[in-house]
Amino acid sequence: MSSPSARVTIKDVAAAAGVSKGAVSLAFNHKPGVSEATRERIFAAARRLGWSPNSSARSLSRQSADAVGLAICRPARLLGLEPFYMEFISGIESVLAERDCSLLLRLVDSLEEEVGLQQRWWREQQIAGSILVDFHDEDPRISPLQEIGLPAVAVGHPSLTGGFPSVWTDDAAAVAEAVRYLAVLGHRRIAHVGGPRGLGHSTIRTTAFEQAMSELGLERGPHVETGFSGEDGARATRSLLLAGDRPTAILYDNDIMAVAGLGVATEMGFSVPDEVSLLAWDDSQLCRLTHPTLTAMSHDVHGFGAQVARVLFDVLEEREVTSRPVATPSLVPRASTAPPPS
Repeated sequence: MSSPSARVTIKDVAAAAGVSKGAVSLAFNHKPGVSEATRERIFAAARRLGWSPNSSARSLSRQSADAVGLAICRPARLLGLEPFYMEFISGIESVLAERDCSLLLRLVDSLEEEVGLQQRWWREQQIAGSILVDFHDEDPRISPLQEIGLPAVAVGHPSLTGGFPSVWTDDAAAVAEAVRYLAVLGHRRIAHVGGPRGLGHSTIRTTAFEQAMSELGLERGPHVETGFSGEDGARATRSLLLAGDRPTAILYDNDIMAVAGLGVATEMGFSVPDEVSLLAWDDSQLCRLTHPTLTAMSHDVHGFGAQVARVLFDVLEEREVTSRPVATPSLVPRASTAPPPS
């Protein structure tokens, strides 16, 4: 018997009737392609399992869906300030609008809360599928959401996403490029202000940072874990610049922290970039409005969100999906980086 959080799917009906999912779809849409005997066998299996085509399934036959779920485990205040998620969601919405589909967005306090939410959305047939973000090492969402058969696309490296179709950016290559750029300028003491421990893409970036420093023959630079907020970025910058062997360059894992770091450096009397160079991840409008403007790792976040939505529709419409990186962020040099002081 299925668990209380699971719901019977078209795949279950097909298996019970000994046919393909396409045959079930043909039978319930009263289309030619199956015999009457097969059609009756499919209907009998569906009645036995208590399954009937829901509104999402019917709309998918028209290559559309009523709603797509997205749960984000971030504080509401931080999400409202972070340009990445605003651009990412706008990209998703641009594709959903073409399909006359809605985005069901919810902020959660924990991944465990998200599991319960996704199970309820799926059980109550509120969504046709979900977009899963911010994967952690050994992410607790993978097993329970796979067990209920939730159609989903994962935003993250396949090493983190447990078999869900994945879309991601090549963060490791981007970090290596940033470190090489600073090293070519002459920096030898480079610090990294990253995200929280256990967050998958933070782990990937930190590992890539340490590896790039090692390959260039540089001593392992200081790494500070944060929660991505401006306050965290300011605190990390202050501690780094107060250190006896302070860095001459700092790489931040988002734009908010880099902007806050620029403010702290100026407040402490450090000239940017003459005394310390700063480099931000994600080239948002914030990076272009500061003085000096911030060097940043750039990629098309709106386009990234749109691609994630397209891959989800491929999953829902049972097209073959190949997990792949959609882009490698590229470096945009601006006024916040320069050779270190002699």
